[in-house]
Amino acid sequence: MNLRNFCRRAVYAPIIATLVFSTLSVGAAPEPDAAPELQAQARHARAGAALTRLITQNHYRSKPLDDALSEQILDYYLDGLDLNRSYFTAADMEGFEQYRYRLDDSLLTQDFAPAFAIFEVYRQRVTERVAHAKLALEQQQDFSIDEEYRFDRRDAAWAQSRTELDERWRKRVKNDYLLLKLEEKTAAEIIEILSARYTRLEKRVFQFNANDVFQAFINAYTATIEPHTSYFSPRSSENFDINMRLSLEGIGAVLRTEDDYTVVQRVIPGGPAELSGQLQVEDRIVGVGQGNDGAVTDVVGWRLEDVVDLIRGPKGSVVRLAIRPDTAGLTGANKTIALVRDKIKLEEQAVQWKTIDTDDGLNLGILEIPTFYSDIAAKTRGEPDYRSTSRDVRKLLTDAAAQQVDGLIIDLRGNGGGALAEALEFTGMFIKSGPVVQTRDATGKIRINYDSDKEVVYGGPLAVLVDRNSASASEIFAGAMQDYRRGIIIGEPTFGKATVQSVVDLDELIENNEERHGHIKTTVAQFFRVSGASNQYRGIIPDIIFPTARYAEEHGERALDNALLWDSIKPTRYMPATAPVVRFNEVRTRHEARVQENRLIQLLLEEMELDRRQGERKTTTLLESKRKSERAARSNARKQIYDEYRAALGLEPADEETEDATTIEDAFVEALSESDPLLEETSLILADLITLR
Repeated sequence: MNLRNFCRRAVYAPIIATLVFSTLSVGAAPEPDAAPELQAQARHARAGAALTRLITQNHYRSKPLDDALSEQILDYYLDGLDLNRSYFTAADMEGFEQYRYRLDDSLLTQDFAPAFAIFEVYRQRVTERVAHAKLALEQQQDFSIDEEYRFDRRDAAWAQSRTELDERWRKRVKNDYLLLKLEEKTAAEIIEILSARYTRLEKRVFQFNANDVFQAFINAYTATIEPHTSYFSPRSSENFDINMRLSLEGIGAVLRTEDDYTVVQRVIPGGPAELSGQLQVEDRIVGVGQGNDGAVTDVVGWRLEDVVDLIRGPKGSVVRLAIRPDTAGLTGANKTIALVRDKIKLEEQAVQWKTIDTDDGLNLGILEIPTFYSDIAAKTRGEPDYRSTSRDVRKLLTDAAAQQVDGLIIDLRGNGGGALAEALEFTGMFIKSGPVVQTRDATGKIRINYDSDKEVVYGGPLAVLVDRNSASASEIFAGAMQDYRRGIIIGEPTFGKATVQSVVDLDELIENNEERHGHIKTTVAQFFRVSGASNQYRGIIPDIIFPTARYAEEHGERALDNALLWDSIKPTRYMPATAPVVRFNEVRTRHEARVQENRLIQLLLEEMELDRRQGERKTTTLLESKRKSERAARSNARKQIYDEYRAALGLEPADEETEDATTIEDAFVEALSESDPLLEETSLILADLITLR
């Protein structure tokens, strides 16, 4: 766990479609010489016609299927196959140019031969690279040579020749070897691990069937439209359904594949991963072990489904994950964590209540809301006491003790949304009545969602705390509170997702139902605030912005290709409340002065700066002594920050004799439970608003 994550709940951001092959058919991997024949099937033509018609006619964003879009589709498809410029050469790119302005025709005529032809070249290049990697692995590795390996080539030029590509792979193999050597693996173990890893790279590609290629090509098309639109092949649709049913079991994490690595895309509130505080979004899972002492299996290059199969298991059992943290890049040290598989507990997702006393003698209530939940199953069964966010909050706010607070903080950090109905009901507790959010569909029709209940459950001073991962329904609530002038919004600009998706079963659109054709998830509408502004792209801009926001500029919708941009419509009629907006500037000035003197917040910023510098690196040294020195320097810098943080809280520093990152961070976890400086600063801001009155 790092400082940037300690004062918010785990990320619960919307699922983002990727171009990688993250869901594939299950089965034993065929040998390369027994590869299945890859060519488009009749069902692909039917599915292609249906989804192309659906997107062009019903998608919220209208984009003509023409040569300009074809150009983008080719680039997205090639990036999906070889994002890191590891397989194709410049000569391959020249050969693919013949398709640059033909892919729109492929979609219109359902002739997908170009996509399959490109994939055949890709499969051949992977075979060549794996063969070369195994040859390079047989060579003696000299780690006394001062040379650099560029591990991030997403923006680099394609290799001009196979010789240049050979050199890239020589360094890649050397880096893979060095990473394992620094983990104290023997030469024999390293060769065994890497040989198996490279073999898996090849076998994985030969597991792709025609459905997988079709899905990848269609998702290259959908990515040019908008990032939340994607196609699920029949097999992927089945996995999607299973994941929806089983999403509340296991370790509580959503995974994706990215350039041979299994990456944490989302950590679900209330799950073992989130409760442990050890697994973060963008961490790479490089190994999986069973039980407390079972061998850890290297899973780099594995199919996502196979990694998930290893991680899944019976409730109460232990799974160990070898993690390469996001802050370590692709060259840093691993750490191993142990998680006990369990169901995600509703009570852990539920609203949490506590109070805090300020130096001014004020007693402030704090509502921590991880997600907008509703137990639909219990509600359907007619159970009178079914759980939901609005019901739980109502009970808390009508409690006698809650009625005595001088002000209320609603903590929405990490809240990725949930049930729209709950967000509407929740908003209604703080306003007398009126519109809450507007929705515009693809036809331009606008619908207004109202709070018709005139009861105000809480009418006192209010602060809403948000961060970069507050999204969707959270943004609807925060936006309404800001527009109604009901309270002050504090924190970071939010995620910026204000779009609505619908999942369509293509079998319902196709007359031939003898074969399955998959699903399409498409964006059909956009949310707008009562003021007419959208939360899309920009997110909610807080009234008081924390300094941590400087590290959130490239986050959320703002970081996604082809995301819908900010827009506005006509405001609807509503009656603002009486938040003391005229005092916001004075309160902001006091806040800025305090932050400069708050050592805990300054340490948070120092740690985030370390992460930023590490994340911007694209190269690493292959000189062993230098790599060790750099690792030690990063570890010591982080340890210094952690120890100073612990000292400020009156805790002992971490073990001075160790440089082990896991030990240092484990010692820091103890300190995290003692303080939340951003929440404390929020309480001081709200106290200022109250006392200045």
